[in-house]
Amino acid sequence: MNQASASHAASILLERRQNGTQGDALPEAYRPRDLDAAFAIQCAVSKLMDQAILAWKCGMPAAGKWVVAPIYASDVHEANAQKNVQPCAAWARHGQVKIEPELAFVLAHDLPARAAPYTSDEVDAAVAETRLALELIDSRYTHAEQLNFYDHFADGLFNQGLLLGPVVDTQMASQTSQFTIKLSIAGQESITLDGRHPAGQPRLPLYWLAEFLRSQGMGLRAGQAVITGSYAGSPSVPVETDIEVRFGDMAQSGSIQVRFEGK
Repeated sequence: MNQASASHAASILLERRQNGTQGDALPEAYRPRDLDAAFAIQCAVSKLMDQAILAWKCGMPAAGKWVVAPIYASDVHEANAQKNVQPCAAWARHGQVKIEPELAFVLAHDLPARAAPYTSDEVDAAVAETRLALELIDSRYTHAEQLNFYDHFADGLFNQGLLLGPVVDTQMASQTSQFTIKLSIAGQESITLDGRHPAGQPRLPLYWLAEFLRSQGMGLRAGQAVITGSYAGSPSVPVETDIEVRFGDMAQSGSIQVRFEGK
């Protein structure tokens, strides 16, 4: 896919992203047919967005799939450190927002593009802190279930934002493959989910991301947060309602309290 085609496709997806709208698949002439084309569109969205990338989502690659997408400055939110519920604006569908409970690894220094591969020890040394997080999920397609991986990869793999919660013990978090997720919605009975990291070890996708971006002539930057996979799928929660997501026994402050407001 040439640069002009990637830019045209990106402009369609960016307009939907900024306005919270959805639409059909990209026109056939601009629809990605392989990983390289889809990634070119994703990168073109970032260029047109003209915002800092403050976070990345990633996962372990599968056959024919790269699991990576940028998260932009305007889409990264902070949960209140105090014991009160903080509002968070999000695009809602039918009064609901989909969330994914994750861990976010925040970098202390850059991991720039270079000739030599990164070792896991080097990536570990770059992690400043680990935070609880909720990935906010949405698609820019009306019938997302009818489209293929390349369509979704070009569109940022369903990401609409990230809510960062409290800091937890980094060593404990790096080794935590499973824990109970308790989802509490005001006025409803709490739901307990058996939380398991899809990669087994939560830092494995981070190691892959550092190496993937290096291979693309890109890199990670200090201050960026990296999420590596949901521990409990993508539950839906209502807007205008107090929500608490508790992450097992991570810490005394091992929960995120939020109230989503529709944009």
